[in-house]
Amino acid sequence: MDGETMSKEAVVEMEDHVRVPPISAQLSELPPGYFRSSLFLGSMAAVGIGLLAAISSFALAAPILGVINEDIGPSSNISWVAIVYTLMIAVGLTIVGRFTDIFGRRHTFIGGAVLGVVGSIVCATAPTVGALIAGMTLVGLAASTQVSYFYVTAELIPQKYRFLGNAIMYVFMIPGGAFAPAIANSCILHTPGGWHSTFYIVIAIQAAALFCWVAFYRPPTFEMKHRDKTRREYLVKFDYIGTALFAGGLLCFLLGLSWGGAVHPWKSAHVLATIIVGGVSLIVFALWELFARLEEPLVPITLLASGPWTAAVVTSGIGASLYYALTIVWPSMVAIVYPSGDLITDGLRASIVGACWVSGEIVSGIVAKPVGRIKLQCIVTLTLAGVLLGCMATSDPDSSTRATVLLSFSCFLAGYVEGLSLTITTLALEDQQQMGAGCGFGGSIRFTITTVATTIYTVVLSARLSATIPDQVPPALVSAGLPASSVATFIGSLASGQSLADIPGVTASIIAAGIRAYRSANADAYRTVFLSTIAFTGIGIITTLFLPNTDALMTDEVSTTLHHKKDEKLARAVAHV
Repeated sequence: MDGETMSKEAVVEMEDHVRVPPISAQLSELPPGYFRSSLFLGSMAAVGIGLLAAISSFALAAPILGVINEDIGPSSNISWVAIVYTLMIAVGLTIVGRFTDIFGRRHTFIGGAVLGVVGSIVCATAPTVGALIAGMTLVGLAASTQVSYFYVTAELIPQKYRFLGNAIMYVFMIPGGAFAPAIANSCILHTPGGWHSTFYIVIAIQAAALFCWVAFYRPPTFEMKHRDKTRREYLVKFDYIGTALFAGGLLCFLLGLSWGGAVHPWKSAHVLATIIVGGVSLIVFALWELFARLEEPLVPITLLASGPWTAAVVTSGIGASLYYALTIVWPSMVAIVYPSGDLITDGLRASIVGACWVSGEIVSGIVAKPVGRIKLQCIVTLTLAGVLLGCMATSDPDSSTRATVLLSFSCFLAGYVEGLSLTITTLALEDQQQMGAGCGFGGSIRFTITTVATTIYTVVLSARLSATIPDQVPPALVSAGLPASSVATFIGSLASGQSLADIPGVTASIIAAGIRAYRSANADAYRTVFLSTIAFTGIGIITTLFLPNTDALMTDEVSTTLHHKKDEKLARAVAHV
């Protein structure tokens, strides 16, 4: 070849001898040893380690934000560390999915891994809370590629093994998802770096993921996906207006929900304006996607016309919302209602939520296909999870064992149904080549549902605590003999963990009575939160009734095949004719 392009005759002759790998294939069409090759195993490792990095980045920091704030703060903006992480993922999932559907996934996912490394370094060395927020923003952007694991995994393996494939991914989550509180507390107590050590761990994980993405992950390139098109054509037709409406609207809406009651009062202009503007922008976005006659819309709006796919997305969102509710309530219950006095023991007990949740996800993926009737599995497990969570409302300061058992089984069952329904979102797509757009948009919906649910749980808890503590603790303290003038100081010191011994008029019996009343008041507040989960599980049970029959969808098709670097050169040569 002596020119810039090859002639059509040369291409035909080349294709007679060298075949450009197909972007999808049947299981029987793949070469022997394909699933034992370094390309496949290395790509699976990249997805799994990347998922561990995304989970660990937040899960290790979240339980110790108070400690971090004391060291590099204090700052009232510490809540932004959690807020920016969630916002970046929620918005990024849809954009990453659609963009990589068009232009190929390799370079975007490598870029995400690079951001993960850089962001983790910024977090580890942050001298101020502002710097930590900046680092977590980068980590959140990286995580929008890393938490796309469920569809990246799904498209690399035969459809009939997708549940098992995601179960393997959930195994990678165990250290960060199951034992994060215990690991974080151990870093504080037993490492010279203290809280910084949690991010040192994350840096190593992010670097390992980056290596695997670069070395092994080679999905179809742009030229393989669009042999007769150019990048310029797709860049011109890309839905920039829809992207701006979606990103801006979802950011504002979720930001308003995250601000309410935490950063600003619910009636403040900050909260109301962001929620209203965000909501209106999302409505305009939906209308734009419906009526603008776009060649390359950000979201194929026909997705929402698919009842089975929508049901799977909502069910997975409901399942995830239960997890986030428990991550808010249970660690607080352990610290306040059931404290052991030992930081490591409390950390392990707080880890029950993540450990049982991940266990449920893993088991669901392993047994889904052998057991069959996956829709019925979702209905039964979500119903049982809802019943057990409702029973958690019977918990009081003297029922720690019962509460722990109920919580463990409810987390396992909720994780089970969430693992199944998330995989169903990949199977229910009519066009498997729109996996990124469909599942990315579904992921954004899922995060929106969890944010709404978490907001409701937080508001309910805050409202109940503002009622139960004043109603129960002051009378108990006064009855025990504490002067009324010291009641407010006692409650404030107890809530902040300060010493109670120096409060005027206090005695050992008064302290015991006050602590007991404080624990009972908190237990009553948590009871209302557990009762509120019934509304969400009820909605989830209804949506499970509309899930598709996945038995017919579990075929031998592999939606995306991997290739070698030399295949990219041939694809470029063919595309340039």
